[in-house]
Amino acid sequence: MYRIRSLGLVAFFAILTLNSVAEPRFISGVYPHLTTYADNGNLGDRLNECGIGAVVPWAGKLWMVNYAAHEPHGSDHKLYSIGDDLELTIHPESVGGTPAGRFIHRESNQLLIAHYLIDASGKIRVISPKVMPGRITAMARHLTDPANLIYYVDMEGMIYEANVHTLEVKKLFHKSVPGWHAKGAYTAQGRLIIANNGEHVGGSFRGGISQSEVEAILARIEAKSPDERGVLATWDGTTWDVLERKQYTDVTGPGGLHGNTHDSDPAWSIGWDERALRLKLLDDGTWHTYLLPKSSFNNDAIHGWYTEWPRIRQVTDDRWMMDMHGMFFDFPATFSAANTAGLAPIGSHLRYVPDFTMWNDRLVLATDETSIQGNPRAGQPQSNLWFGTLADLKKWGPGSGYGGPWMNEPVAAHQPSLPFLVNGFTQRTLHLAVTDGQTVEIQIEVDAAGDGNWRLFDSVEVAGYIPYLFPESFKAQWIRLQSNRNFVGSAYLHQTDGNYRDAAEGEALFQGLANIGDDVVSGSALYTRRENRNLAVADLKGRTTDFRKTHFDFAPAERLSPEVEAHLDMTPKFYLDNASVIVESHGERLRLPKGDPAYDNPFSFGWPRTYREIQSERELANIHGTFYELPLVVNNQPPLFQKLRPISSHRKQIGDFASWNGLLVMSGVSTHETDDPHIYRSDDGNEALWFGGIDDLWKFGKPVGIGGPWKDTLVSAETPSDPYLMTGYDKKSVVISANRPVTLRLEVNFDHQGYHTYKTFELNRQNPVEFTFPAGFSAHWVRLVSDTNCIATATFTYE
Repeated sequence: MYRIRSLGLVAFFAILTLNSVAEPRFISGVYPHLTTYADNGNLGDRLNECGIGAVVPWAGKLWMVNYAAHEPHGSDHKLYSIGDDLELTIHPESVGGTPAGRFIHRESNQLLIAHYLIDASGKIRVISPKVMPGRITAMARHLTDPANLIYYVDMEGMIYEANVHTLEVKKLFHKSVPGWHAKGAYTAQGRLIIANNGEHVGGSFRGGISQSEVEAILARIEAKSPDERGVLATWDGTTWDVLERKQYTDVTGPGGLHGNTHDSDPAWSIGWDERALRLKLLDDGTWHTYLLPKSSFNNDAIHGWYTEWPRIRQVTDDRWMMDMHGMFFDFPATFSAANTAGLAPIGSHLRYVPDFTMWNDRLVLATDETSIQGNPRAGQPQSNLWFGTLADLKKWGPGSGYGGPWMNEPVAAHQPSLPFLVNGFTQRTLHLAVTDGQTVEIQIEVDAAGDGNWRLFDSVEVAGYIPYLFPESFKAQWIRLQSNRNFVGSAYLHQTDGNYRDAAEGEALFQGLANIGDDVVSGSALYTRRENRNLAVADLKGRTTDFRKTHFDFAPAERLSPEVEAHLDMTPKFYLDNASVIVESHGERLRLPKGDPAYDNPFSFGWPRTYREIQSERELANIHGTFYELPLVVNNQPPLFQKLRPISSHRKQIGDFASWNGLLVMSGVSTHETDDPHIYRSDDGNEALWFGGIDDLWKFGKPVGIGGPWKDTLVSAETPSDPYLMTGYDKKSVVISANRPVTLRLEVNFDHQGYHTYKTFELNRQNPVEFTFPAGFSAHWVRLVSDTNCIATATFTYE
């Protein structure tokens, strides 16, 4: 049998038998019985978030901790372990909090995870949050006494020194460097390296010191410009040195969780700024910087709240992996100044991953899924693990990313840019723009082998804007650019490995969902109940049933409160005209492609859900037959459509979707009975739901659609059309027509900074212009401008 067990707390947490057969229920990589909860199902003031911050194999088990949003003094969140039999144990030593730090202390042979120290036999000791308050985000080897002492780092800046034998604690710093929302820490080459990924004062920072001390610290570390956010800093035991005021997360090295074996070993840190991801390398006492593309813009907020814990971590004896901004990368353990080869994209993902590891020959991803911070459509915070293989990651989203070395900024002549990753991609568009209209020569240099030997690949003259498409045969590890004169401009890449999913791959997986034209059971609204661990299923007729965690079946249930039902309203948050889908976002009107015309009207159950939070702190949208990922700026504010990411397109009648017990659940199931392990039906036939994983959505097939900014539209001269989405689509073409001779400019926005003329079309009344974009060309948004008043149509087809 498979159970959740809470040692010593049987009165509170009864043994819950979840499955009496030999194997537990396993759906799309998820064991539902391993779900962790906030307050473990009980009501309380700290019921807000429940991410899994750290997972580590140790003492014959897999250990993990979950966390609250902001609890430096502890909470009801737990320390868990999972045995080979997949029995989940909740340990009574649990003190909760907001932890994600994990470290293996080799001299004492202990796992340090959150506030816990666990020896080789599984015995647990605890440093109480009363003794060491803080959101423990990282640990690092001690500079002078690593056999006995360890550094603990808090998210608001406190740094402790603790004895791993006696558990004696000493606070070394309350707030030593700028930046907030700390993530990583590591010791290498005689220094402690600290990474902060935000610029928003943490509330717990004010505890334990006087108001005058608070004011003095804030004055000392205040950002001097909007570009200063977060920090990468070092301490040599005497002096702090701020390396960069940018947003950094993980810091590690070849020693991984154990710390480096030799003090001369390198250190790596990952972060980002507005332009790109940043990979810092400390090698032989010198720091080096490399740039990588972003697959998603979810993490970019200045406060740093929406990153969780991106990691670089060893997953097999000879393989490391990096996770950052919605994409997994192969990370070479040999990465050094002399050898930067081998870093490459694996693929995109939607799952919010605070940590990952290998355990019993399977890849395990921790997640931060259902949160109720600014999310009234969920009642019970919960997260789970995903189990699979490294090969599975290649079956999710394509390896696609965006970024560059220059973004509308001054560029000095004859100064090479930072290296930018191009290895592993097959289609690459380099957008080059100059603001002053004068010609500049830009040299493209390549490091083919990652050995630091640069050679000239090509030279390009740019007087305004050009897109430079690399041939598919192009191979290199890195590129860098330099110009022959000072100028202000941009260099920004759109890259993909072209690994789009074919819709045929998902036919069996999604066969139970109703196709357009099918009869459906219902498109009921979904809600994770606050008072228990069930999923409430509410249809338009006022009927509510629960899908039960304990039995994985439907049962009668009380109707949801009017307040909750109001939050579950599925009135669409977009509107349509003849041309395309229209959304309003942060003061701007944007246009998206259409799918099948059936999506122009509600289905028998009503309108489908437009968007809701599925993974913590990011929204999932289902609009006119296409799924999108939508970033947030701040909780309780509408999502930022400007930086959305298309996921896949479908022809299904999906009503609602929700995350529950680690699973993605969708309503809108066909009445046609199928032998489908992803479909669960009620005994009376009135309800049915589909269960799978969030990254199953890629398997619907690549995003496709048709539409544009104009459809027989009265166009005013020199008035730009609404922006129309282009990013994330594969094969692209456009047909443009007008009722009179006009000159039309097609403009693209490639970096979310503004528009550049890509192509000019001369139209007459008789013949529309048809244009197919080159393979691999990509931009975020496109718009059109006419030089003359006219009636025009522009229809983009994405295949």
